[in-house]
Amino acid sequence: MSLSPKELLEEIGLSPLWVLRKRPQVARPSAGEAAEEVPASESALVESPSLPEAVAASAESLPQSSACVAQMNWDELRKSIAECRACGLCAQRKQAVPGVGDEQASWLFIGEGPGAEEDARGEPFVGQAGKLLDAMLAAIGLARGDDVYIANAVKCRPPGNRTPETAEMAACFPFLQRQIALIQPKLIVLLGRAAVNSVLGDSGSLAGLRGKTAVYRDGDREIPVVVTYHPAYLLRNLPDKAKAWEDLCRARALMKAVRETQRLG
Repeated sequence: MSLSPKELLEEIGLSPLWVLRKRPQVARPSAGEAAEEVPASESALVESPSLPEAVAASAESLPQSSACVAQMNWDELRKSIAECRACGLCAQRKQAVPGVGDEQASWLFIGEGPGAEEDARGEPFVGQAGKLLDAMLAAIGLARGDDVYIANAVKCRPPGNRTPETAEMAACFPFLQRQIALIQPKLIVLLGRAAVNSVLGDSGSLAGLRGKTAVYRDGDREIPVVVTYHPAYLLRNLPDKAKAWEDLCRARALMKAVRETQRLG
């Protein structure tokens, strides 16, 4: 008899599985990446992401309504992102950075926002942080663009590479939401606190979320979510690379479990 997804996760030691209940409004992340030590409750449930309230408050400034974004194909989405003026980040950007990779990828990695090099080249995760991310991918048998898509919580560079603000992430969320719907990944890996806040809302500290499995709901689909550190943070905090490796190994095991569950039907 085949196991249910929940039973299979428990069997390989990847529980608890967080079933998202109600997505709270995105909370502004702190500028530092250091994880708080207050652990999230293992019994807490976080709801499937719905459009953050901050988006509704700034709806008039959106170039397209969120309902319109939800119907876009890839070409339309990239054009809308390039022309977006929904928040102040557009004022100083050289170009928007939608994302890069396999548009039907099993793996979706979501970071914070473009830095100076990303803004100049139009591609996420270049420079030293990008090299580290590529090394992290290679360590679990992955490569950029090969069954992997890389995106960010915001598509334009925050000034001085600061952490994106609440309203900025909320304004960009319809684009990220549509990317997830188009890609239909089997697994999402969130890189850093800003990505967590954008996708899961204010759902606890990064330290408390590590080692647990959250679930992103895309209609009737449930996509497992793994949380780990942003590569830029790891460059400043080398001892935490070991923790990130644990997260990646866990993500690899989780992907294997997801594929086995789908194979068993």
